[in-house]
Amino acid sequence: MDPRTPGAPAERPAPHPLAAEKGPGRDRVRRIGIKDVAREAGVSLGTVSNVLNRPEIVAESTRSRVLEVIDSLGYVRAEGARQLRGRPSRVLAVLVHDLADPFSTALASGVEQAAREADLGVMVCTGAHRPAEAARHLSLITSHQVRGAVLTSGEGAGRTAAAFRRNAVPFVMADQNAPESDACSVGIDDVAGGHAAVRHLVERGHRSLVHVSGPDRLRQVRDRRRGALGALSESGLAAAALRELPCPALTVHAGRDAGHRVLGLPDRPTAVFCANDLLALGVLQALYEAGLRVPDDIAVVGYDDIGFAASAVVPLTSVRRPAVATGWQAGRLLIEDTAPRGTGHEHAHVVLPPELVVRRSTMAAPARRV
Repeated sequence: MDPRTPGAPAERPAPHPLAAEKGPGRDRVRRIGIKDVAREAGVSLGTVSNVLNRPEIVAESTRSRVLEVIDSLGYVRAEGARQLRGRPSRVLAVLVHDLADPFSTALASGVEQAAREADLGVMVCTGAHRPAEAARHLSLITSHQVRGAVLTSGEGAGRTAAAFRRNAVPFVMADQNAPESDACSVGIDDVAGGHAAVRHLVERGHRSLVHVSGPDRLRQVRDRRRGALGALSESGLAAAALRELPCPALTVHAGRDAGHRVLGLPDRPTAVFCANDLLALGVLQALYEAGLRVPDDIAVVGYDDIGFAASAVVPLTSVRRPAVATGWQAGRLLIEDTAPRGTGHEHAHVVLPPELVVRRSTMAAPARRV
């Protein structure tokens, strides 16, 4: 059949001449090695090694020639042999709860960005809050000699960090304020975020508020509540002006349930501050189904500023947590911490500020009581 005829089987690309060897009765393809790269580029093995591991000491013209040969041959370095020679792995790990959670996805993306800038790869591990999964991830990371891990916050994070420490696996704690820790950490000031959310509502004239909160075991939930109460106090309002409706989970379903509870209150509030955007989206659904207008009848503020916040039926005012920046900072700290000794790295504890993003869900005055 003519290979140009529609429906003809696609031709397989021929292997590079250096990769093709004749076997008994068939072609055999062997792995391209560093010697092939050196021979093709006309340089020594040491020069190729320097281009791969210490490119800054190689002349630009030589480095470019070697990289062109690497690309044309399709050379891929053997990581197992590299690590046997005592060189650090080129893979980082990041442990998150669930990639369905927009914040976790964005944080992992930030780690990947930092790794890419350093010519490293990333292994993403999910279900880190479950002890069995965390133990399985640790086993994989140690058996593959992964360079280190970014550990995200949440239930079980302390237990996971202790296990990594016992097994001498370097790690950085992300989305956690841990100045007392013996490892680097990157956190977000959630007290300031809760303060900004409630101060905004008070400045809009609201005096009767509800806080739809999450599980109290989560530090971020506690910090956001603390910031909210601080804003009330600074405004001269009593803590009773902020009624709390706790939720067992930070999900849309839990938010819908909380929204129905808000509707059932004898003295309905004029504003709701939710511990995250998923809860806020659930509250918005319940209010919409009940025929209430947001923000004319009741204002709503979320937290995290996930992508869905801006595209909700009523664009949601939310406190933006810099998830990508958190992951990037954590990745950079991990890379520095696991670099060859002598770089003078000291454990750092970075705290990033959140930002209030105001949208339509709070942009009207509170409804008047008659």
